[in-house]
Amino acid sequence: MTDGETVTVAADDGVRLWASRTGRGVPLVLCHGGPGLWDMFGDVAALLADRAVVHRWDQRGCGRSQPCAGPWTTERFVADLDAVREHFGLERTVLLGHSWGAWLALAYTLAHPERVAALVYVAGTGIGPVGDWHGAYKENLLARLGEHPGRLARWRELEGRTGLSAREERERAVLRWTAEFVDGERAPEHARHMADPWFPANRACNAAFGAETRRVAGTPELYAACRALDVPVVVVDGARDIRPRPAVDSLVEALPRVRRVVLPDAGHHPWVEDPQGFAEAVRTVL
Repeated sequence: MTDGETVTVAADDGVRLWASRTGRGVPLVLCHGGPGLWDMFGDVAALLADRAVVHRWDQRGCGRSQPCAGPWTTERFVADLDAVREHFGLERTVLLGHSWGAWLALAYTLAHPERVAALVYVAGTGIGPVGDWHGAYKENLLARLGEHPGRLARWRELEGRTGLSAREERERAVLRWTAEFVDGERAPEHARHMADPWFPANRACNAAFGAETRRVAGTPELYAACRALDVPVVVVDGARDIRPRPAVDSLVEALPRVRRVVLPDAGHHPWVEDPQGFAEAVRTVL
C-alpha cells in the first residue's frame, strides 16, 4: 500500500498524535508500552514489512505527539487509537500491543471487537491483580541488574537522586532497560537503541495509568468481558522476561479463542532476541 508515510492524526478533542505507516500487506496497528513512553517499533515494522502495512503511533502526551494534560485514562486512549484507525481508513485491523500497550490493545479489542481481525498480545502481564506479579517483577529486576554490579550500583545512585539532567534521565532509563534482555553483554547495545531517539518520559501519564490498572485488573467485570471475547488472540511471551510469565495465565485461561507462543530464549522484547520466532508467531494472523 505504501513505502513510508508520517502523519499527524487529530483526536476527537483536537490533540495531535504522531503516526506513521510503512510496508505492504495486511493492516497492522501497533500499541507501544510505557505508559508514558513512545513508539520504539522500528525493528518490528522492518521485520514485518513484507507481510503487513504497519501503523505506528505515539500515545497522547508522549514522544512525538503533542504535549497535553491528558486525560490519562484507558477510555481516552482507546478513543485515540480509534482515531488512528479511522485516519488510515482501516475497517478492520490486526492489533499488536506490547507490555502496557498489550493492556491497551486488549481494552480496545474488548470495546470494538468488530474492528479487530486478531489481537497479538506481547509481553503483557495478564488481567489478574497487579499484586500477583509486581513484587516478583521488582525482585527479578534487581537480580538481573545485579548480574552486572556496576550497572546496579549506578542505577541505584541515579534512582535515589532528584533533579537529574536530561542526560542522566536517559542514562537511568538505559540502565533499567538492560534488565529487559537475556544477553547481558549485548543488553546495553539493545537498551541504547531503545533510547534513540530519546524523549522525556511522561511521569503523570505513567502514574495515572498505574493507579487505574490497580483498580481494574482482577475485577469480575474484566474476566467476564474476556470470556465473552469472540476475536482470535495470539499471546507471545519471552520465557525469560523479568515480569513473571504465570501472570499471563489469567488472560489465557479466560479467552475462548487463544493460542500462546513462548519463546524460550527471549526477554521482554522478543523481536530483538528471537526475531524469527517472533515473526513466525505474528505472521500466523497476517
